[in-house]
Amino acid sequence: GDAVAPGIALGQAIGRWGNYWNQELYGRPLDTFWALEIDQTHRPRLEDGSLDPRFADVATYHPTFLYESLWCVGVAVLVIWAGKRFSLTHGRSFALYIAGYTLGRFWIEMLRIDDAHEVLGLRLNVWTSLIVFLGAVGYLYWARNKTGPEQVGAVPETEPPSGTVLEKGGAGTDGP
Repeated sequence: GDAVAPGIALGQAIGRWGNYWNQELYGRPLDTFWALEIDQTHRPRLEDGSLDPRFADVATYHPTFLYESLWCVGVAVLVIWAGKRFSLTHGRSFALYIAGYTLGRFWIEMLRIDDAHEVLGLRLNVWTSLIVFLGAVGYLYWARNKTGPEQVGAVPETEPPSGTVLEKGGAGTDGP
């Protein structure tokens, strides 16, 4: 997980541009130079399929795809930097990626206006981000003293089985 975390973040950064091309998953109305213009056919709709009157005359919105793309690049840089600076091993770089990504996702979800399931007044994705963030931070705290090389898949050295004859190169073979 530690090795792939920056790549996952960069992959997400690239993938978010699909939301731009599809004109989907944008945020609240915004009137500034970086606002995203959304065609009327892709603006929020009511349950019956008609254009939501609150957004009928609004053409520009928060480009949440861009925010998340930039955020993910920042998370990738942070994970690479922190991994080297603090020698993060034992899943801590991956946990840092998870914490960083969900922190940004929490903020970005608060800007969005598309339909989503809500629990206690917040979007389900906000709750999910909060819970996963707390889990990642909890793991970072729990694993804070883990240092040294990891022994992933390593088999501990043991005595050769009885009846094994050691050859000159140190390799064991079962002899007659």
